[in-house]
Parts: sequence; structure tokens; C-alpha cells
Amino acid sequence: MEQLPTMNLEELKTKLSDGKYMLFFTAGWCPDCAFIKPAMPEIEAEYPDYTFITVDRDENIDLAADMAIFGIPSFVAFENGEEIGRFVNKDRKTKKQVEEFIDSL
Repeated sequence: MEQLPTMNLEELKTKLSDGKYMLFFTAGWCPDCAFIKPAMPEIEAEYPDYTFITVDRDENIDLAADMAIFGIPSFVAFENGEEIGRFVNKDRKTKKQVEEFIDSL
């Protein structure tokens, strides 16, 4: 999974302008992020039409604030530069919940 470098919202929209992307907001200190992280390679393999990108919330704190990401782990889907869905809250997320979110898009 690609790791997003530090960038602002405009730079992110340019990066995501073509194709389908799933942003996975996380942080090294987050126990709920550590809970879902082992399932991410399997989730990524199940949805090959999405490019999955890990976003370290601490390295991209301004971007997270601009996108109203106030809880992690969180997922935000984009298609051709436009947000098409989000699963954003501070709750622990299971593999099944993440798959249901992606299936709902």
C-alpha cells in the first residue's frame, strides 16, 4: 500500500484526479488502527479497482483537518478527484465493516 507524503488538499485532489482511490487514515499510536491494519492487505486484494493509500494523520494533520477527519482509523473513497464516500469516526472498525462500506459505494 502506498504511503501518502505530506501534502495539502489541492495537491491531494490533483494526485487523485484520475482513477479510484481509498485513503486509509491511520497513526502509529492508534490501537484501533493497529487492529484493522493486519486485514488491510486482504481488503486491498479484494478491491483491485481501488488504489489504496495510507495517510499518516500526524504527518498530514492539516490535510486531515481540511477533510474533517477527526477520528481514526478512517476511510475516504475518491473517484476521478471527487469524494464518493467516507467511513469516518473514532470507532474500531472490523474487516467486515470496511468491506460493507466499500461495497456500498
